[in-house]
Amino acid sequence: MKVESLVKPVGPTPTNEARPRPSSAPIANTGEQVQLSSLASSLQKAEAALAETPTVDKARVEEIKQAIRDGHFKIDANRIADGLIDEVRQMFESQVGRG
Repeated sequence: MKVESLVKPVGPTPTNEARPRPSSAPIANTGEQVQLSSLASSLQKAEAALAETPTVDKARVEEIKQAIRDGHFKIDANRIADGLIDEVRQMFESQVGRG
């Protein structure tokens, strides 16, 4: 019995397509005002920053691949551990700042 044939998707299927953006057509002024929360403003800023950030540094990937091929790639476990500890510390500090 195949399990795949029994599984049905529950929600929308994820795609690689970008979400449609609102049109830039002029909007009639109705005199009503909308005020965004600070969280919404922060999310807009974060989205804009992510849109400008490259997904992958292809040059760096090729550099690492070449170092692996040449046998020169070194893994510094202490540096990795320090980075993880710093990230967890920052995460906890941001959580404490909210509560």
